[in-house]
Amino acid sequence: MSINNPIADNSPTPASVTLPAPAEHPVSFTKEIQPILEAKCLACHSCFDAPCQLKLENNEGLLRGAFHEEVYAGIRTEAMPPTRLGIDELTISGWRERGFYSVLSTENDQVASLMQGMITLAKQHPFPPNSKLPDSLELDIGYKNHCVSSEEFPDYARDHPLKGMPFATTGLSDQEYSLLAGWLEQGAVVPDESITLTDDEKLAINRWESLFNREDKRGVLVARWLYEHLFLAYLYFPDIDGEPRFFELLRSSTPSGKAIRPITTANPNDDPKGPFFYRLRPITGSIVHKRRIVYPLDQARLLRIDELFFSEHWPIGELPGYSYTERTNPFVTFAAIPAYARYQFMLDDAEYFVRTFIHGPVCRGQIATDVIRDHFWTLFQDPKSDLFITDDAYRRGVTPLLGMPGQDDDLLEAGDHWLRYLERRNNYLAQRQNHYATRQPKGASLAHVWDGGGRNDNALLTIFRHHNSASVVKGLVGDVPQTQWLMDYPLLEQTYYALVVNFDVFGNVAHQLLTRLYFDLIRNGSEHNFLRLMPAGQRKTLLGDWYQDLGKLKFGIVYEDIDDESPSAEYFTTENPKQELALRILERFRAISAMPHDSLNRCQEKDCSRADQPLWIQQADQVLSGIAARPAAEITGITQLPEVTFIRVKYLQNERTVYTLLRDRAHSNVAFMLGEELRYQPEKDRLTVYPGITGSYPNFIFDVPASQMEKFVSMLGSAEKAGDFERVVETWGVRRTHPQFWEILHDITAWQKTQEPLLAGVFDINRYENF
Repeated sequence: MSINNPIADNSPTPASVTLPAPAEHPVSFTKEIQPILEAKCLACHSCFDAPCQLKLENNEGLLRGAFHEEVYAGIRTEAMPPTRLGIDELTISGWRERGFYSVLSTENDQVASLMQGMITLAKQHPFPPNSKLPDSLELDIGYKNHCVSSEEFPDYARDHPLKGMPFATTGLSDQEYSLLAGWLEQGAVVPDESITLTDDEKLAINRWESLFNREDKRGVLVARWLYEHLFLAYLYFPDIDGEPRFFELLRSSTPSGKAIRPITTANPNDDPKGPFFYRLRPITGSIVHKRRIVYPLDQARLLRIDELFFSEHWPIGELPGYSYTERTNPFVTFAAIPAYARYQFMLDDAEYFVRTFIHGPVCRGQIATDVIRDHFWTLFQDPKSDLFITDDAYRRGVTPLLGMPGQDDDLLEAGDHWLRYLERRNNYLAQRQNHYATRQPKGASLAHVWDGGGRNDNALLTIFRHHNSASVVKGLVGDVPQTQWLMDYPLLEQTYYALVVNFDVFGNVAHQLLTRLYFDLIRNGSEHNFLRLMPAGQRKTLLGDWYQDLGKLKFGIVYEDIDDESPSAEYFTTENPKQELALRILERFRAISAMPHDSLNRCQEKDCSRADQPLWIQQADQVLSGIAARPAAEITGITQLPEVTFIRVKYLQNERTVYTLLRDRAHSNVAFMLGEELRYQPEKDRLTVYPGITGSYPNFIFDVPASQMEKFVSMLGSAEKAGDFERVVETWGVRRTHPQFWEILHDITAWQKTQEPLLAGVFDINRYENF
């Protein structure tokens, strides 16, 4: 259970209420308690950023309880021991020895359990319906949780009467409180989460574990590469009918058919220090949206793996080990596997791989998001035009230069480590630039961009940054962005290893600093690669727009200078080549775009709506398009909005649709770790209207009847001052204290489940604003 910094609440305390009596009937955890936890608690208590590490995604997390140390503590000088459920300890007694304490029970019969105290405190001090919360309740994710035990709770309750649980929201109903209180009073029995696999699931597991545990050298090396690329996935078997069950791939000291005993290394490429087997284990508990990184294991994938990795013979010597070099440089470790096979496997499901480093181990992603723009398109270089794939001598020459510094966490050596890897990186870029100039003398062209084989919509992606989180969607969404990325195999693989495989969320400040600094170089490299498509003589001008002010100082010092002399194979006829090329990209790749016509954000006609939608949705589209893709200087209300806003539009009794308003904040550059507010250009902010859901951390919700959309958009767009925006909130806003807050939040999840069942899950409200 968590609270904010222990500063006493100075705001007026709401009137106390009489507590409902605890339920007297035998309360069922599965039927009565678990639904309450999922509905009212999981939105905060999940993933590594769960307050006080009280993770309520499954029963083990509930029984394990809370801990005094945060996972997200970027300034720690020493790495903390990992605390992953189901891996680092397998028993509750083991967690108790590690310092976790129960929230369900207490050794002192005279003291109520921590959960009982917290839910009672919230019930005794409710907030007025749909009211703005007191300013004393700090809601920013940067606050430091103060994790109290049941013995410390009385002092906490006296000092912080407004900080019960659920925290700073509409609380439990009388029935929910009664059930929880009765269950706690009855001993808080939590049953084992046993899973019975079907015969089809057993066959699928055996089939895939047989692949992962081949004994021939080629099979062993490919299995290691596949494991390092799938360990984070929610794996499922689409060939099996019914609701999909999800699995995780891990290393176990026990073979197939035996109980799984996980190898407890911090990273998937750490030395297992003994024999191991790759195993598939069912994922128990509830599904949260931010962890929905799904990947299918079906017959088509089996055939594709065989085609890519085993259809042709390739030589292999001794198998690689787990030395420093082999962990920092996957291009050395897996050099024997054909580079084309590795790259094409990643391209086939590029959205999955981008999602891993957007939603991955960090959960709240500052390591990745500090150095990216708020909105940009991502394309991929065609394997046939990637010289790292096609030129063996070049690949062998540059491979040693592609190591990454994520394995280094010595504070005193951090500076030397950084300079060493920076020198190698820029040496690589210089060789790459010269080699492409020689081998592709006519320059880069859109023919060098992967077209998904004419059918794979993973070829075009859009990435949105939401300050301290991010999201990715298929297709080229939104107006033409300021920057675009073109990733080749080294860029894609380096990003994956830097932010996923080699990233340790439990690591110290040196590890996290070096990871962030190196990803800054990867972003710069992706931009440079895209600019090869631009006319010679204009690339530095474009970079000057992307790296304004002090951002220019990093060129020639940190960033390698761009080649502004080699030609582009693209032909340009206008004075705005970036816009011209973007429109050409939209047209050339229209057939494989998941959103070939973004009528809301790139409307060129009077009718700015989706023709395949019902009339009432088309009307909502049309209205929202009026505030899309226009600068804040024209639509002043944009400056009042947070990063991610959901709009539920209701029609008649039971119909509804959902939009996401994404505030794309403008910056003079994203080249530095600190001082973002000094680089912010609010007058250039824009709004992208996404028809659907993107983002796992909604900052606010509006609930608007379809008949009122025109009035809502008009008032929102012109809300220049805080008072104007507050009137919009009062009319349509869903504050944390709204009587239907939880119902509306979960209805949006239910709506997404009808549209994108594999992506739907419980949203995180730790960033929900107090408007």
